[in-house]
Amino acid sequence: MKRVPFVFFILTLLLVACSSIDCPIATTVAVNYTFCDAAGAKTTLDDTLSVWTRRGDGTDTLLFNRGVGQTALQLPISYQRPEDILVFRIVDVLNVETLDTVWITKEDIPHFESVDCAAHFFHTLTAVRSTHRGIDTIAIINPSVTYDTSVEHLRICFKARR
Repeated sequence: MKRVPFVFFILTLLLVACSSIDCPIATTVAVNYTFCDAAGAKTTLDDTLSVWTRRGDGTDTLLFNRGVGQTALQLPISYQRPEDILVFRIVDVLNVETLDTVWITKEDIPHFESVDCAAHFFHTLTAVRSTHRGIDTIAIINPSVTYDTSVEHLRICFKARR
């Protein structure tokens, strides 16, 4: 009789061990932007910043709304579109608006963890360009966009204002 609880215990351990799934908890795949001034020094954007993009169905969607005092920004990236188009809207303290469009060309790379985990895509940034109304330069710092949210991907240097 003492063997039955031991055998039951061993079988329970085996079932639990076989059903464990190692899907990552942090599955955010986003582009990290940092801001700098025209001289290239990291800076805080004192003006109000909003960012939006166009969805696949043709409608606009707001990604970031009215941020003030931003030194960096994290925005989602599309899956299965070769180019993302973002519009950066900056409004200064005098209520002067500046609009810049940013085009990000990328390659989408399917990322497989397990058949039990949700499908994800990693991305490789291949090119970036922008209009230059408020943006002085934009550059790719690290082209690999993965789960790592601490990596700087794009650096945007703004023109001197006021």
